[in-house]
Amino acid sequence: MSSTSIRVMIVEDDPDWLRGLSAYLNAAGGLLVVATADNPEQALLVAEEAAPDVILLDIMLADSPEGLRLAGELSATSTARLIMLTSMEDKAFVVEAFRAGAVNYLVKSDFSSIPDAIREAAGDKSAIDASAARQMLEEFRRLKKVEREYEVDKFKRMVTPAEVQLLSMIHDGYSQTQIAEKSFLSVRTVKNHVSNILRKLGGKSSKEAAQQAKDMDLF
Repeated sequence: MSSTSIRVMIVEDDPDWLRGLSAYLNAAGGLLVVATADNPEQALLVAEEAAPDVILLDIMLADSPEGLRLAGELSATSTARLIMLTSMEDKAFVVEAFRAGAVNYLVKSDFSSIPDAIREAAGDKSAIDASAARQMLEEFRRLKKVEREYEVDKFKRMVTPAEVQLLSMIHDGYSQTQIAEKSFLSVRTVKNHVSNILRKLGGKSSKEAAQQAKDMDLF
């Protein structure tokens, strides 16, 4: 094996998969498996001694996603590029893997793509696997939707239905006098409602508050 071979370390607790992947990579050309580990503690020690260029890290170790925690620790203690491996496609895991410092995320069944992924990672040219990129996009969209629902719910809890109706009329261009007439309230009462709304929402103007309510699809 050439001295310029890319040094690879594999962290995997399935001995059969570990043997098979090691043999596959060593035969791929330009790659050399210099170390293996089957648990987080061993991996941290071996990574420091072996100084690999790329670490293939299984997300699931001992039937739990310990690989995600280990990825964060390896990112802080090693200069090796991290590629996460998994036997499942889980959007949340994809996002967490990249947050932990991984440069790519591959499903084990697509083992034929692993050698090229290693070469790209070693050359700082990693292109995120298409499947991982799609899952990340879907997860970010889900998180954005959850965040939106939280903001809407928070807004709803701050204003009463009557205040939402008042904001709707403000958004439609009614003056406080017109709102008072249409709602059979005094102008003073309308002004008090507006003051309460601005106090709760921290807005600078009634029009701004009305636009917030509109943006939340409250009317």
